[in-house]
Amino acid sequence: MASSPDHASADHTPGNPESGSPSEAAGASGVTAGGDRRGRVRLRRAAVMAVPATVVAAGLAILTAQGALGVQFAISGMPFTVTATELNGTGFEQFGGLDNMADGSPNAGDTGGQVLVVTSAIKHATLTKLCQSVDLGGTNLLITAGGGAQKVSASDLTTDSTELSGDAAFENIEIGNDASTLDKANAKGPIGVFSQQADTVRIANLRQKNYATTAAVFKLPGLKLGFSDSGC
Repeated sequence: MASSPDHASADHTPGNPESGSPSEAAGASGVTAGGDRRGRVRLRRAAVMAVPATVVAAGLAILTAQGALGVQFAISGMPFTVTATELNGTGFEQFGGLDNMADGSPNAGDTGGQVLVVTSAIKHATLTKLCQSVDLGGTNLLITAGGGAQKVSASDLTTDSTELSGDAAFENIEIGNDASTLDKANAKGPIGVFSQQADTVRIANLRQKNYATTAAVFKLPGLKLGFSDSGC
């Protein structure tokens, strides 16, 4: 972000607006027109600093929807398994990327702290009988939801995976797009990266090995969390 060339100084104050024209104000107060300009710059900067926290939160929501935060946060380096008997989505995109672990992560091994992933982005998704498990070494943290009448639903869902399997069907699929030009969901990949997108996606017997997930909204009816000897 470029900064303004007019830096405010504690030795200058803007002219009194009640003293007439800018030149008269400068003559009466001994401050030049440049000082008046600096005063206006200070007021603009003060206005920016006073932006309500709700606007900042809205900006973070937009970044999440675009997948930007998924690129920026450091992953733990511990993969987790996600399964569902069925996933249905509208607005589907898929492209390659890199996830990064925190510096010095004990999970880095010989990877250099980076994991090559496939990012799948879905504008609106529903999942039936969702299961998610993390192997903690001898036990699994297990989360289930959407096993009843209500399905799990998500908007602006992105998953970073190293493995994905199931029986898939797409409508109006485009294969070979530049990832920076995708427009079916609220995510874009790096320029020059191979990608694909479709109007709709259906995957039966979904199984993923993921390193990261983001969503603008994630609703989990019938949520259950606990520990188990076995994962999903």
